[in-house]
Amino acid sequence: MTVPAPRLPTGRVKVVHVVTRLDLGGAQQNTLATVSHLDRRRFEPALVCGPGGTLDAEARALESLEPPAGLRFIDDLVREISPVRDLLAFFRLWGLFCEARPDVVHTHSSKAGILGRLAAALAGVPHVVHTFHGFGFHDRMRPATRRLFVGLERLAARYAERLVFVSRANMRQARELGIGDPSRYVLIRSAVRLSDFPARVPDRGAKRAELGAEPGDRLVVGVGNLKPQKNAGDFLRVAAKVWSKVPDSRFVFIGDGPLRAELEARVSALGLTGRVRFLGWRRDIPEVLAVADVFLLTSLWEGLPRALVEAMRSGLPCACYAADGVGDVLEDGVNGFCSAPGDWQALSAKVERLLADPESARRLGARARESISDEFDIDAMVRRQEELYLELVS
Repeated sequence: MTVPAPRLPTGRVKVVHVVTRLDLGGAQQNTLATVSHLDRRRFEPALVCGPGGTLDAEARALESLEPPAGLRFIDDLVREISPVRDLLAFFRLWGLFCEARPDVVHTHSSKAGILGRLAAALAGVPHVVHTFHGFGFHDRMRPATRRLFVGLERLAARYAERLVFVSRANMRQARELGIGDPSRYVLIRSAVRLSDFPARVPDRGAKRAELGAEPGDRLVVGVGNLKPQKNAGDFLRVAAKVWSKVPDSRFVFIGDGPLRAELEARVSALGLTGRVRFLGWRRDIPEVLAVADVFLLTSLWEGLPRALVEAMRSGLPCACYAADGVGDVLEDGVNGFCSAPGDWQALSAKVERLLADPESARRLGARARESISDEFDIDAMVRRQEELYLELVS
């Protein structure tokens, strides 16, 4: 097995991004934004990912850009742990890197991050970067499983020249766990297009009716994948308790995932039919946030939730579990409300306060909007990554 010798870039810098699958989430959207908006005068970008994601069509559009960005789907790059398919994906990545000989490989997410960094090291890629969009391990795992995941991240961190974090909370946790050399840490925020928020909605009443809200209802919105991390079960617990105190409240959750059928069955069991709706993924999230009254987030672990940044930028008062990167942007009683992860009764009380006191909610929403600075703009995120790549190759 011959490992190609490192080389200095001639002309544009070749950057390959690797992500597990393009589900509709912050990590995936930001990766697509980076690949599509890197300055083509200086960079030659490409994307490698597993197939079957909601954003696959957007990925295929990369090939129609001028000049086009490269795209490669690897069938065996899957989210689930599968020793055989993971090994096949590793060798596919190694072969691709040997063939393409990129100057920089930038990996994202846990599975693609571990396989991609190890394959890039074996292929002799000169510069490897990894972004933690949150961690693949958490405190609710079995201790042995968590230790295994932490150990894998420690191993893979050795092969990254820079470790990028989207939140200071994750950066602190990595340092405490001994993941990588802190001198290699970089903070680059998970970003959104700030000019999209708050969205203009010509007919607020029609948009709210589309979401199931009647005139006079107070609308509480959540956004995220319907997976254990986002903990939509507590979203339902909060909805049931708040509705018992605030009968004109309605709740909608934007997102989809493997738990949707189970959660919709619980809506019926809790007597919340017509009061709580799961609407699947929608592409009008800015407009939904613009017409809502409260944003509710019950995630148990996070990097920096993109939906929270969007809600705050929209001027929406937010009530959230203080999970990881949430605390980077939301301060309890200052620009929103937080409670300890899992304390759904305390979070319910805070949602009730926001609905009961619209003037206080308006003030908190205004402070939330002021909290989201240009650091969170997607163009600034892309430019910061460009600077990082040029720093490495030069």
